[in-house]
Amino acid sequence: MGLLRYEYLGPEVLAGFDTYKYSCRDTSPLSNYVMHPFWNQFVKLCPLWVAPNLLTLVGFICCIGHWGLLAITDYDFRSGTAPPEVSGTLAPAGVPVPGLIWFGVAILLFLSHTLDGIDGKQARRTQSSNPLGELFDHGLDSWATIFITGAVYSIFGRDDDGFSISLFRMFCLHWNIYFCFLLSHWEKYNTGILNLPWGYDISMVSSFILYLVTAVVGQQVWSSMLPGNIPPGPVFEAATYLGNVGMTMPVALWNLRVAYREGTGKNRTFLEAIRPLVATTIACALCFTWVLASKNDILERDPRCVFLLTGTIFANICCKLIICQMSNTRSELLSFILAPLALATAFVTLVPGLTAKSELAVLYGLTLFVIVAHCHYGTCVVLQMCDHLHIRPFHIRHPGSSSSAKSTAEYQPLSTEENQDPPV
Repeated sequence: MGLLRYEYLGPEVLAGFDTYKYSCRDTSPLSNYVMHPFWNQFVKLCPLWVAPNLLTLVGFICCIGHWGLLAITDYDFRSGTAPPEVSGTLAPAGVPVPGLIWFGVAILLFLSHTLDGIDGKQARRTQSSNPLGELFDHGLDSWATIFITGAVYSIFGRDDDGFSISLFRMFCLHWNIYFCFLLSHWEKYNTGILNLPWGYDISMVSSFILYLVTAVVGQQVWSSMLPGNIPPGPVFEAATYLGNVGMTMPVALWNLRVAYREGTGKNRTFLEAIRPLVATTIACALCFTWVLASKNDILERDPRCVFLLTGTIFANICCKLIICQMSNTRSELLSFILAPLALATAFVTLVPGLTAKSELAVLYGLTLFVIVAHCHYGTCVVLQMCDHLHIRPFHIRHPGSSSSAKSTAEYQPLSTEENQDPPV
């Protein structure tokens, strides 16, 4: 158990959690008029003895599950799009994913979205709200970005038939979504308020509908032109960029400007304000360098593993930002996770005559290391927070107990309207 007791959080960070208050705004019409009313009723089906963090964890497992189903049946993103002569790595290329699998993917995504929507409501319902709940929720949400985005790509697949987008364009889209998620927490780091982007619930509901349509009519429906002779893949790409670059980014920058103008935020200097963006920007640059300079076209050989690697690296960096904005402490400039990524990138791009087998070995080894390191970080942080708050992660204390009273008293939301659930 000694390995799981490493103290990543210093005394200053832990002390910051003692005075933390959750401040959040959700102005999305879909969230306020459809999703929250539904979740308010759905949470009543949940027994009062079920811990909110357990709902969060099960929801995240469902998220991995819906991605995993497609990883088994469409590992190379070539299901239903590749020519017959192309063979897949784990699953036959050119063979559409069965409708039953798509239905299972839809159900798992629905459960993931729903459980993520009711965990905060269950916490307030059982009087067990505490900073660990938000940290646990946000931290898993940051990792879920890769699983949600990667699963959607299987609907359209690689651009082997001219109806989808290339692997590199999907790689760029992943990073666009990572930065979109990061912006919300970067905004809160500087303003103290988390403004939930409208795109989260829209994207989750849209993906659920897409999976159901694919389950009923078959994957081949996306290998035909939409009205106006428009291929479906680029429409999905354009909609994502429009939602992120066209809406989320301008709104975040505007909210930041208002906070500085009115003096309601942290009013940090420019260099201090952008400090949380440095590590992710470097990670992005290193990943793009590897993909573009790869002598063996690593993205083409195993795109799913490349996506998983980048998503896990981002999640690790983002979790540290979430901790800093919650504890009101200074964000780190760089992250330990960048070191192995930089070494791997230098090795695969500078060593002459590197074979595809060797480069894949580096990719798989680094991905495994990053996943283990991120899980170790998350586990240790959760256990350290539990020790500090005198709680257990998947247990609800009786509301009358002293420990429960301590943890809930230190974590009071600003208002019922503002205390919405965090985004993916």
